[in-house]
Amino acid sequence: MEKYQVGVVGATGMVGQRFITLLAGHPWFELKVVAASQRSAGKRYEDAVGAKWAMTQPIPDCAKDLVVMDATADVDAIAAQVDFVFCAVDMKKDEIKALEERYAKAECPVVSNNSANRWTPDVPMVIPEVNPDHIKVIEAQRKRLGTKRGFIAVKSNCSIQSYVPALSPLRQFGITKVLACTYQAISGAGKTFETWPEMVDNLIPYIGGEEEKSEQEPLKVWGTVEGGVIQTAASPAITAQCLRVPVSNGHTAAVFVSFEKKPTEDEMKSIWASFKGRAQELELPTAPKQFLHYFEEPDRPQARLDRDLEGGMAVSVGRLRPDTQYDYKFVSLSHNTLRGAAGGGVLLAELLCAEGYIDHRV
Repeated sequence: MEKYQVGVVGATGMVGQRFITLLAGHPWFELKVVAASQRSAGKRYEDAVGAKWAMTQPIPDCAKDLVVMDATADVDAIAAQVDFVFCAVDMKKDEIKALEERYAKAECPVVSNNSANRWTPDVPMVIPEVNPDHIKVIEAQRKRLGTKRGFIAVKSNCSIQSYVPALSPLRQFGITKVLACTYQAISGAGKTFETWPEMVDNLIPYIGGEEEKSEQEPLKVWGTVEGGVIQTAASPAITAQCLRVPVSNGHTAAVFVSFEKKPTEDEMKSIWASFKGRAQELELPTAPKQFLHYFEEPDRPQARLDRDLEGGMAVSVGRLRPDTQYDYKFVSLSHNTLRGAAGGGVLLAELLCAEGYIDHRV
């Protein structure tokens, strides 16, 4: 098949770097453009990143010699060269929102890792296995923007992808309330232990804005498309605490849940084991063959052992047991820069291409 020509906007940051590693050798996508801030523009990508390269593998050959373009000044030039862009810029929220809309209005679809447009009512916020039907709101968004090809689609916050996938197939039992405590890796802040030595032997019980996202974003993911916008779900009630922990990659969640119709533990495990979403039905390249993996061992899942399961795109679950205040409690884990960030973005782009929302510009 003819490969889609792809740009990465915000290519020098940690999530941008992860996008580039995932695009190297991708069967559908070919990296064509890298863009970043004005201070990086005009440099070879390898020179622009320099010592900031934070991935374990070296910079892919497909990116090394690309000349970095200016993410804000070169919108039209970038849009003319690619079929769509991934966006992972580090800017103020209102600036990101305006920039992503500029790309969309330049008839360039945007698959965003940023939070700026997550609450725009006609922008789908998609976990491909959970709410793939939300992409149909793009038709209404295009009418609002006055575009034929251009639109914005976003992935959800990395923290909710550690527990929302495990809860989603259980909604058939009527989830009434959820408590989620997340233990989030330092890469979620764009840091490594080398750049953030204060996190060694430390725990910080606060991540700005994270608890609000963790309580509210699942309700949009579980919402419905009505009248050209996404109506958020009215329930369940969700409360969250989010802590930064000294882990390089992998967000873990301790989840407590109650139901209208309480399932058995065996029913829950069976549902997790058999759950497949649209990404698996379409056999998308980045999709894990089995989305949810349950571990019977009492000390699993563990970040170091399980975050890379199925290329870091699967979600690991364990420690399911009854609770004294809720019906059940369990622990779940996802890789925050793969499933939770760039990998989730690549999977969303694959879904949009497979469902005909992204075509070849020429």
